Amino acid sequence: MTPPFKADVVGSLLRPQAIFDARDQHEKGTLSAEGLRKVESAAIDEAVAMQKAVGLKVCSDGEFHRRHWFLDFLEKIDGVEVAGGLAVKFQNEKGEIEFAPPRFEIHSRMKRSRSLSVDDFVDLKGIAAKYGLMPKQPIPSPTILHFRGGRKAIDSKVYPDLDAFISDLVAVYREEIKALYDAGCRYLQIDETNLPYLCDPKLRDNARQMGEDPDKLPEFYAKLLNDILRGKPADLTVCMHMCRGNHESAWVAEGGYDRVAEIVFGEIALDGYFLEYDSPRAGSFEPLRYLSKNKVAVLGLVTTKKGTLETKDDLKRRIDEAAKFAPLDRLALSPQCGFASTIKGNALTVDEEKAKLALIVETAREVWGTA
Repeated sequence: MTPPFKADVVGSLLRPQAIFDARDQHEKGTLSAEGLRKVESAAIDEAVAMQKAVGLKVCSDGEFHRRHWFLDFLEKIDGVEVAGGLAVKFQNEKGEIEFAPPRFEIHSRMKRSRSLSVDDFVDLKGIAAKYGLMPKQPIPSPTILHFRGGRKAIDSKVYPDLDAFISDLVAVYREEIKALYDAGCRYLQIDETNLPYLCDPKLRDNARQMGEDPDKLPEFYAKLLNDILRGKPADLTVCMHMCRGNHESAWVAEGGYDRVAEIVFGEIALDGYFLEYDSPRAGSFEPLRYLSKNKVAVLGLVTTKKGTLETKDDLKRRIDEAAKFAPLDRLALSPQCGFASTIKGNALTVDEEKAKLALIVETAREVWGTA
């Protein structure tokens, strides 16, 4: 039961209709917040049972208590305000789609005055124990509060010195990680999009327009991530999921990990990386040569963006390709991202989602002898 597992999950799962109905009732005032949470918890139980049924040793809560992969967490931080959407273009196989991801501004000192994700983890922990699975808790990367607006989105009267902003942000995350650990969390995932975004020429230009240097940001963000993890308990496994956007089967960025690999894979004190590798947009496996120490690369070869099922032969072929750059025993397999990073979810069915998870388990057993 030591993560990351040879067959693993990323986080979000397709939400059942019961959650949509309950959220609608809650918005209309006919269902209390407590009533909504009970509906979500019942759905999480079913989701964990499904993950057990396909053969996984790990489970997520499907992010059923959230409506968005990062919004529900970050908006709970004192001092953080949602301020419109980002001027980026999501696209799918048919072309561009309309979606402006939330951005943030900081207008008062940041602090953690309440749980950001601990309540959700405690709910999952009890359910996971019933099924004998390890609960995994995903949290959004702290880099989002900088990259989404740059220095201009941080009130200079509140934070005249960017170091003070970073210090408060680190304190918030360290407090949350400690609270998660104290609640029994031993498997944490940091969801990171900004470092892969810095591999896309268009998004590098966006960073320049915000007044940031895209060549300096990877090192800046690596230090930030190391600061929040400094002194973490030895029995807390922390991995980072990296993707290029995931909204209703659409994406934002393109480009391999080459621009950031040496810093990200070599210098950040993580145990592993969940890497989007389901399409040519992610580039080659060559950057895996920078994996330092005993870090594990969990290959996201199974797409969550469409229901078409991959074949075991294709997955094994690609694992063999990756093994040219990192030892096979330091590789694993997972979906490329969550199935529903935003509440509506991607364009596939629950049966297709289940088939993909089962395929990951079956393939892992044949490649490594265990899932």
